[in-house]
Amino acid sequence: MGEIELLEWLRGQIGDPDHLGDDAARLELGELSVAVTVDSQIAGVHVPFDLAPEIVARRLLAVNLSDLAAVGADPAFAFLALNTPANYPRRRFFGAFLEAAEREDVTLAGGDLASTDRLTATLTLIGTLDSAASWPGRDRARAGDTLWVGGTLGESALGLALLSRGASWDPGSDAAIPPPGLPAAQESAARRALRRHLLPDAQLELGRWIAGRERAATVDLSDGLARDLHRVLRASGIGAELEAERLPAAEGTAALATWLDEDLLDLQLGGGEDYVLLFALPSDAEPPSGCHRIGRVVEGEGLRLLTERGSEELPPRGWDHLAADPGS
Repeated sequence: MGEIELLEWLRGQIGDPDHLGDDAARLELGELSVAVTVDSQIAGVHVPFDLAPEIVARRLLAVNLSDLAAVGADPAFAFLALNTPANYPRRRFFGAFLEAAEREDVTLAGGDLASTDRLTATLTLIGTLDSAASWPGRDRARAGDTLWVGGTLGESALGLALLSRGASWDPGSDAAIPPPGLPAAQESAARRALRRHLLPDAQLELGRWIAGRERAATVDLSDGLARDLHRVLRASGIGAELEAERLPAAEGTAALATWLDEDLLDLQLGGGEDYVLLFALPSDAEPPSGCHRIGRVVEGEGLRLLTERGSEELPPRGWDHLAADPGS
């Protein structure tokens, strides 16, 4: 049973509460509305076994912040469960986490510690919600809406490919080290791709803007554009068309993809871990600068990719957390 199938089964078991499956849950506590999300970083699954603890800590916080951004919440409190091998440098991990949390006005309020055979760090993050803002759930897309992304696509997947070629990150200088043999002309793009993969920036401000709209559907792009957009379409009972030529790419990534023998369009559609917001807005709405229009919501079902060769069905390719091969 894959991730999609398991979640569908769970909805049936617990009565399909509102917004189960969104990036965060909305909880009403008296007059206070809060958003809660939880995510993990596991060595050998989400991060390399030898990744410096400072980077793991900062990445753990960033991916959770991106979930809160998707629902327009302001981060507030964190609960951290840190399970590590006995010789893991836990103080370095916590030092980096606390420093990053302070920058985001996040207070570490509790958690759990244990010794295990591999690093597993799980963070629960609680954010506050503006009572006047809407909830930009995945079920709010409508035919005629325009599809947008908050930044470029595919760069993080290139960063992952660079790590497999011997690239690394030096926590002392907080700088990327490109892989051996990389042409000098591509070093700048490679460093940006590595930072994008290891240390993403959550789009909290954009998330608050989206939540201020009368209606919007939003998802955090963590598992791949095609897979995450399918989740929105399924929740909204609608279809969509993506325009391949509109998918935004960072400067230099096309040449970098060629050097890595990767197809940039494939990475943009299914590479995952972009950690930008994908959102649907009414066609007359214009988002802040830096966002890119990539398609539209249409009547019917399914997702189609429009290319210069015509139109083709686009399956939910990307990261399936429970698949034997998660990238399938």
